[in-house]
Amino acid sequence: MFYLSDAELDKLLLDDIAYGDLTTRALGFGRQAGKMTFCRQIAGRVSGVNIAARLLQKLGLEVVIQEQDGADVNAETVLLTAFGQAENLHQGWKVAQNVLEWCSGVAQYMAQMLASAHEINPQVQIACTRKCIPGTKSLAIAAVIDGGGILHRAGTAESVLLFANHRHFYAQPDDWAAMVTRLKYAAPEKKIIVEADNIEEAFAALAAQADIVQLDKFTPEEFAMVLAKQQILAPMSLLSAAGGVTLLNIAEYVRAGAQLLVTSAPYYAPPADIKVKLQPV
Repeated sequence: MFYLSDAELDKLLLDDIAYGDLTTRALGFGRQAGKMTFCRQIAGRVSGVNIAARLLQKLGLEVVIQEQDGADVNAETVLLTAFGQAENLHQGWKVAQNVLEWCSGVAQYMAQMLASAHEINPQVQIACTRKCIPGTKSLAIAAVIDGGGILHRAGTAESVLLFANHRHFYAQPDDWAAMVTRLKYAAPEKKIIVEADNIEEAFAALAAQADIVQLDKFTPEEFAMVLAKQQILAPMSLLSAAGGVTLLNIAEYVRAGAQLLVTSAPYYAPPADIKVKLQPV
């Protein structure tokens, strides 16, 4: 489980219900007791349940969690149920539904990518970048993990990744070995990842003995070509495929030999269909 701060939860709520629910207030039934259920309309992966539960609890609702994040559920499966006053149920309704729909959509897409890759090679790992939709990072990270993926970089301070834009500022921008050596010395506990934009750069990064060479926007055929050379130049290095990797083409990269793929595609997956039912009790 990933922890969201109260401030993050409050922001999600206040974006929608800062001044209450006018419809409920105008109809005058806000103090009636009721219950609210959330269910996944179509079978698939679930994410955002614990976050949705915490959102509802902040509104004074009693919440029963019926399915755990990361589970695969059948169609019409109830994920959680909330009990309390109607005004609080209606205020929590859409915020919790939006979290469940978006997070489950991300997790579902990641799970599908992994399933496609694992049909060919069960050892494949798929990592999501930090290029999530602005304002969704905490939700996105949790959803990726619930989908079975791993994190590429949650932030710039946690890993070393040498881009061309870094090299442009280095005194000898074409001295790949010097840069990799310096990075290994400065960050001895980190793997040194180097991004290559073409085959020539990929060979230079391998010759410099980077721990991981990230091939950006290479075709599967180009990836296979570099992989063949990697066995000679840097047998201890790992190649990753990045840039434009989606559910539609991931199988091609895995067949080309990729065991680590880097993607942002799950963040833009269609949201899951979460049905919400409110009723008096």
